[in-house]
Amino acid sequence: MTYLTTSELSKKIKYKARTIRECLKDTVLTEGKHYVRPFGGRMTLYIWEAIEEDMLAVSAAGSRIPMSSGIACHG
Repeated sequence: MTYLTTSELSKKIKYKARTIRECLKDTVLTEGKHYVRPFGGRMTLYIWEAIEEDMLAVSAAGSRIPMSSGIACHG
């Protein structure tokens, strides 16, 4: 796995570090899947592979609307 600091992730995904910390973390990015706090500390390390996988999955889904039957409607 590739661990990135907030600054390094910011450069990769072209979002400001502040946006990652204040808007994405704990809403889109979840602890344990997208990031960890090593040794229970304050530092946050982001897991690049998990973030990249989710970005591509959402992008591939496009504007599909999931239906209760399990299929998706293209919007």
